[in-house]
Amino acid sequence: MSLRFVLIGHPVAHSLSPAIHGAAYEVLGLDHRYELVDAPDEAGVKSVIDELRSGAIAGINVTIPWKRSALALADDATPAARRIGAANVLQRAADGRIVAHNTDVMALVEEFRRHVPVLDRAAVIGSGGAAQAVVVACQECGARQVGITSRRWVSELDADVWPNAAQFRLLGAELLAWPDASEQAHHAWQAFVLESKLIVQASSAGMHGADAGEPVAALVPFERLDRGTLAYDLVYTPPNTPFVEAARRAGLASEHGLSMLVGQAALSSEIWLGLVPAREPLFRAAERALSARGRS
Repeated sequence: MSLRFVLIGHPVAHSLSPAIHGAAYEVLGLDHRYELVDAPDEAGVKSVIDELRSGAIAGINVTIPWKRSALALADDATPAARRIGAANVLQRAADGRIVAHNTDVMALVEEFRRHVPVLDRAAVIGSGGAAQAVVVACQECGARQVGITSRRWVSELDADVWPNAAQFRLLGAELLAWPDASEQAHHAWQAFVLESKLIVQASSAGMHGADAGEPVAALVPFERLDRGTLAYDLVYTPPNTPFVEAARRAGLASEHGLSMLVGQAALSSEIWLGLVPAREPLFRAAERALSARGRS
């Protein structure tokens, strides 16, 4: 029996998910379909969720800007989804109820543990939904301190009015003014980073079509970091962002977000089907899709 799975977001045409999930179904020997659904408004999101509720769709992935709406429209949610306030996987339970999951956290935990077995402190750049997942993932990996900074967090303003600052305080993160805002902010950020074993670039900087990545990479004193520090950039288009390249020049381990995307897909299959596909074929499919996009 062929089942239908979808990704909803706006826009979604750029997504690598069909290639990755298609590879997963091939590995598992299943004749399932994975489609992109562009939902320009919340009514469109609700319509697709209604199809999941009826059984016409077997599972839904959710991307920006609808992760918070997906959580609100679900009947139940996992602790991780509730804590972050966003969902990227929707599952139809046996009784027809819609359960919201957040595999961003689970995929990141797998990535961080693979590279940094013991994590005490982590520094994060960015203040969007992805950064919230990073904070929770770091804490799940044992980090007692997670410091976060954002381009919109200027030292001239009280931290109470910084965008999204309240959500990060609730998560237990330490808020740091943007390092370029003042000399004091610069020193505070540098001091925190130099004691961190994991530096995560969780903004859109360096992504194709977004802000340049060089200014963000320049905020991190890569040459002064401990050799066991991991630099992780959630951006994967292009894979060699200025952040990743700067870390490599300094001799540090670095990763981009493609492995996390593959991890999310594998976890989705586990949630929907109870089956776990091998990761390597999924990663190769993602790389091929990225390569083909670069040639077009």
